[in-house]
Amino acid sequence: MTDAANETEPGADTDTGTEVDGETGTEAPLREGSRIQRLEQEGDIAADYLEELLDIADLDGDLDMDVEGDRAAVSIVGADLSQLVGANGEVLDALQELTRLAVYRETGERSRLMLDISGYRAEKRTELVKLAEETVAHVKETGAPVSLDPMSPFERKVVHDTVAAAGLTSESEGVEPRRHVVVLPA
Repeated sequence: MTDAANETEPGADTDTGTEVDGETGTEAPLREGSRIQRLEQEGDIAADYLEELLDIADLDGDLDMDVEGDRAAVSIVGADLSQLVGANGEVLDALQELTRLAVYRETGERSRLMLDISGYRAEKRTELVKLAEETVAHVKETGAPVSLDPMSPFERKVVHDTVAAAGLTSESEGVEPRRHVVVLPA
């Protein structure tokens, strides 16, 4: 029998995302370095998958990998990649899910990887932050809740985060594809 545990960090339990404290024997979350290494590995797997996809589609694009907060982030930049974004980012969303599945296939763990193509998500985030800030100002002024148009999960998260940073609360209501954010007064 081989000692596979020696191939990972001492005390690390790769199945649970915890490590065993050598002194107390209790489980604790993996150290920051381990988390970043895991996210970098997700980014590498995603980049390999996306490079193959670009080759198959005969598209030129450069890949940029990063770790943003608690998720791996991969961006594809290049010439005209609008066909990979699609109308309202629908193709981008599908590619992100396929890329997450490729990471899952390799690691056995669910990924929260974020994919951006030609800066589409970055631009969308800027627009959504502005919309959320305007909505927060309106809700504070009127004291009445405001329902926004249906949004994708990515879009709702950006709005929820912006609303929370402004000191208000928000909720998602409805069922996909009509799920939307409601900004509530304080």
